Amino acid sequence: MGEMSPGTALRNIQQAHAGLKKARAVLRLAKGDPGADRRVLVAGWTALAQAHRILAAIPLEAAADDVMTKQIAAQRYATALLVRLRRLARGGQATTEGDEDEGDTNEEG
Repeated sequence: MGEMSPGTALRNIQQAHAGLKKARAVLRLAKGDPGADRRVLVAGWTALAQAHRILAAIPLEAAADDVMTKQIAAQRYATALLVRLRRLARGGQATTEGDEDEGDTNEEG
């Protein structure tokens, strides 16, 4: 892997987080449309896989404290998305009342 600065790592994490947010938005928009389940699962899984690729590509040399903090926040957001995807795959709804914006804050940085 080539050299990566902490600033580049932060931008990459921001890109990963943005992709996860888009997937969560798709989940919200498809709520109540049973015909969209498969498309939502595919879109969510693709965004999740892409985010993990981006996060995994950050070398140790770029892992400053603020980078690690942002990575924790992105991982938590990815976990929340995965929980919703699993719920949807099991035949439930992807979101429940009151949790649409859960994890959408950056309380850590």
